[in-house]
Amino acid sequence: MRSDDTIFAPASGFGRAAVCVVRISGPKSRFIIETIAGPVPSARRLALRTLRDPETGDALDQALVAWMPGPGSFTGEDQVELHVHGGLASRAAVLRTLGDLPDCRAAEAGEFTRRAFLNGRMDLSRVEGLADLIDAETEAQRRQALLQLEGRLGNAAEGWREDVLQALAMLEASLDFSDEGDVPEALEEEILRRLRILATAIGETLANRSGERLREGLMVVLAGAPNAGKSTLLNALAQRDVAIVSPIAGTTRDAIEVRCDLGGLPVIIVDTAGLRESTDVIEREGVARAEARARQADIVLWLIPPEDGVIEPPPGRLVLRVGTKSDLNRTRHDCDLVVSAATGAGIPELIDRLQIEAGKLLGGGSDALVTRERHRLALESAKDCLTKAIEMLERRGPVELAAEEVRLAARALGRVAGRVDVDDVLDRLFASFCIGK
Repeated sequence: MRSDDTIFAPASGFGRAAVCVVRISGPKSRFIIETIAGPVPSARRLALRTLRDPETGDALDQALVAWMPGPGSFTGEDQVELHVHGGLASRAAVLRTLGDLPDCRAAEAGEFTRRAFLNGRMDLSRVEGLADLIDAETEAQRRQALLQLEGRLGNAAEGWREDVLQALAMLEASLDFSDEGDVPEALEEEILRRLRILATAIGETLANRSGERLREGLMVVLAGAPNAGKSTLLNALAQRDVAIVSPIAGTTRDAIEVRCDLGGLPVIIVDTAGLRESTDVIEREGVARAEARARQADIVLWLIPPEDGVIEPPPGRLVLRVGTKSDLNRTRHDCDLVVSAATGAGIPELIDRLQIEAGKLLGGGSDALVTRERHRLALESAKDCLTKAIEMLERRGPVELAAEEVRLAARALGRVAGRVDVDDVLDRLFASFCIGK
């Protein structure tokens, strides 16, 4: 990407609409307004203009034009928004005219946000929060993403980094100026106290995994013997036919996933192959995958039809025993819940129970700072380095090595906000953005 280009892209959805917003950012933004829309309007005020082709003078559209000079814009550069009519022909004419202007090109995916990051308008954790806000499917995900966009994690990580750098400065003072009178006594004890506080705070943050679960969705796996009613229950929970239902055992061979919104919490419900011994190679693979999914699941719904004997469910974080086919009037008494997917009996109670258990596991996400694996790995690295430094200082080891571990901890914390070592992250992250964002 060339940052000296001026870029443009539609920032609203494609197809017919009342209004289409076209964003422009870069050094030629003022030139573009003057070329196709006439005098530059007052900053951050909408002005009605007739957009014209600079070569022919033909009118392209009537539009509201907004001028946002840098650095006080989203990207940190001079920026323009054109609110044109949302017809396909109007939008195409405006975009074609912009593309014909010198040093002006269509933006790549995420390029506006990338420029905001490179120009210091957003740190990397806020960029990720923006991406999560765009992708949010439930109310809880929206709230969590908004907190990240507002800088909750970035501010915390930056505060920890400043504290680590202060401890590092004190360590270096103990190395370089240990014979000076202005270096306080018992300096290493004070450094130890600070490092322990930091390691504890980061450890408490890492202990809360609800943020990652909330962002990715809680995994609920339907497991049980063949013909236990897993596919029928999946269709009932999804309120549409997503899985083939058949009395023939072994119909489901691979996992089928459906994303649901349970009380504002994201849940992925997974239908799996029936668990039994089989000589069919494909079915055996399906059984192995079902067992693996159950081990990874946050909640396992172990479905037990009336005719089944005592079968132990596979391990999971939480296992709920659900008796199925209650419409057959053979109710089991060894289950947490009893349902009939065919009649709908017990389904509301099952959904309520899932909402309760999901709420316990996710906690709404409001108290979680870590929402991505990248955050967790960086904080784990910082905590490990701090722990090593503390151990060295406690056993009166080389202060130089302790200082190096503290320096590595500061570097790891810098990765959270994107201060260091982020080149390998940027391309993957911004590729997931919309073109106009």
